[in-house]
Amino acid sequence: MNIALWILTGALALAYGTGGASQILLTKARYRAIAPSQHWVDDFSAGKIKAIGTIKLIGVAGLVLPPLVGVLPILSPIAACGLALLMSGAATTRFRRSEWAYLAGDTAYMLAFIFVAWGRFALAPYGS
Repeated sequence: MNIALWILTGALALAYGTGGASQILLTKARYRAIAPSQHWVDDFSAGKIKAIGTIKLIGVAGLVLPPLVGVLPILSPIAACGLALLMSGAATTRFRRSEWAYLAGDTAYMLAFIFVAWGRFALAPYGS
């Protein structure tokens, strides 16, 4: 289970690290042009998009750095909970915009973060 959780955590960290960096580095118009799934940015200011990207990067750091360096690894499942909450907000935005197919994807990411949190709190805590 430990290996499966590490693989899932790594995949989520890669996806969210890339997404968060894109939100910070690209302009709102350029980020929106990436794909139709990014049209949610129409509901937010450029500053809020950058803030969301920053939250993603902080969450990714909290997800992987504590267990890798061996300092307060309990922060990793807490970060997974925070990223799940972020995705609940994303799902709410998709619901408001009636973007049902994208809502399913956001819900899947949210459930993946919940699984990582549960896995690291209960199934295979770090150091066990």
